[in-house]
Amino acid sequence: MLEVDKLDVFYGDFQALRSVSFMIKEREIVAILGSNGAGKSTALKTIAGLIRPTSGHVTFNGLNLEKISGDKRVGLGICLVIEGRGLFPGMTVLENLEMGAFHTAARQKKNETLRLVYELFPRLETRKKQTAGTLSGGEQQMLAVGRGLMSKPKLLLLDEPSLGLAPLVVEAIFEAVETINRSGVAIALVEQNVHLSLLFANRAYIIESGHIVKGGEAKTFLHDESVRNAYLGIETTE
Repeated sequence: MLEVDKLDVFYGDFQALRSVSFMIKEREIVAILGSNGAGKSTALKTIAGLIRPTSGHVTFNGLNLEKISGDKRVGLGICLVIEGRGLFPGMTVLENLEMGAFHTAARQKKNETLRLVYELFPRLETRKKQTAGTLSGGEQQMLAVGRGLMSKPKLLLLDEPSLGLAPLVVEAIFEAVETINRSGVAIALVEQNVHLSLLFANRAYIIESGHIVKGGEAKTFLHDESVRNAYLGIETTE
């Protein structure tokens, strides 16, 4: 579905991504791991069209996205749920959700998708007339994911969906992510909770200093000594 090929991305003189290449197949969850500042969020933003690479390219379902703007990429089926949620705090829950269905194909199925979002996150329906800024952190994250789903994505890019949330809310968010994936949506997941993301993902890549240094089946990473030491806080013993 998605092929990222030799991306170089700069912020001024600082190179954030260095010849980054990876792929995401249909209907799979791919975790992108790495320390803060490694380039994980930059990779997602580049796929979504918010950042232009200096070199390399992104291909989605065989289409080179180089000259396709971010809003047009949403119409193709790529949606990014950014870190920090990016909600409209003065607008209601329902108005925020409706903003997610701004392109033609999504707008035509808005009511149908809205019912699915409410089934996934019942709390959003009970608070649909409440302004987004008055929601709890967990409810705001549910709203951010729900708004992303309103665009009818084929590929959902999630940047730190559990950041700052209580464990029970994190569990609910990840259960929703799994349900979304089972419905046929591929997911790229950048997540601070490495252990949880590896449990849910099919495959994983590790970015260090802008480079992809390792890739493979997610479950094998749980038993990889270097991954356990660096990202899971577990020291292996002889």
